Amino acid sequence: MFTKKPINKVGIITKRDIAADPKIAQFIKSLVKYLKKHKKEILLDNNACQLFKNTVGHKKEELLKNADFVITLGGDGTILKTARRITRKKIPVLGVNMGNLGFLTECKPEEVLEYLEKIFAGQYNVDKRSLLRVTIYRKGNKTATFLALNDAVINQGAFARLITMNLEVNGRKLVEFSADGMIIATPTGSTAHSLSAGGPIIHPQIEGIIINPICPSSLAMRPIVVPDSRQITVTIETQRREKGDYIGLTIDGQDVTRLEFGDKIKFRRSKRSIHLVRLKNRYYKMLRNKLNWGEK
Repeated sequence: MFTKKPINKVGIITKRDIAADPKIAQFIKSLVKYLKKHKKEILLDNNACQLFKNTVGHKKEELLKNADFVITLGGDGTILKTARRITRKKIPVLGVNMGNLGFLTECKPEEVLEYLEKIFAGQYNVDKRSLLRVTIYRKGNKTATFLALNDAVINQGAFARLITMNLEVNGRKLVEFSADGMIIATPTGSTAHSLSAGGPIIHPQIEGIIINPICPSSLAMRPIVVPDSRQITVTIETQRREKGDYIGLTIDGQDVTRLEFGDKIKFRRSKRSIHLVRLKNRYYKMLRNKLNWGEK
């Protein structure tokens, strides 16, 4: 359960090269001025601090650990990066859309001050979004662990060859199959890569994980949604690859790592979550507008 607490320290997280855009830079300066007027301690990330003299920047992990409230300035990508650095601290995050799509962001720059007035007065709700914990095991040893808000994708390298994978749920074999890849997605990620690969749209409050094969060799292979209390294990069975080619694991479309024959990738719901600030319930409106539902 999320408990609202007094907001004294406000963190600002921005996308890269923020200082290169004069309009965004001016917006950040105006936002900082507003927060100072309201006597808030401001924690700027290492990108935003470049706009201010004699100001110390903070690593995003440090900022998320110490702030009472965080504002992300960018697009969905900025929220995805923020989610992967989230701690177990329950901190409200307001996403401001400085980009184009904006599935996850809550408001536009011109709405921010109106939103902050209500937020500082405690007049807001939070939208708890689950995260996916992804762990790679190689020859029985844990080699890497990631968090994902949207999805983890096992995909092809440069050569268009099928990948053979063995799929287990809670240690029980589900199927061995060949495909161009596989998407393991959260309900939040159901409207991302999984949707374009023919997967279902899942309301973000449903506690499930999507398993979605990408172009499987068998037409009988279809997407399936399993409870997020289950652990999903994928074993890479493809051994022979061309020189310079590799199988990759992509996290939220941003971080990529190589996979090898015999690697086991385990997926489960993380104990961490991201709490997105909502003033209005816009989910269905977002689906209509962003996916052009109802248009002829």
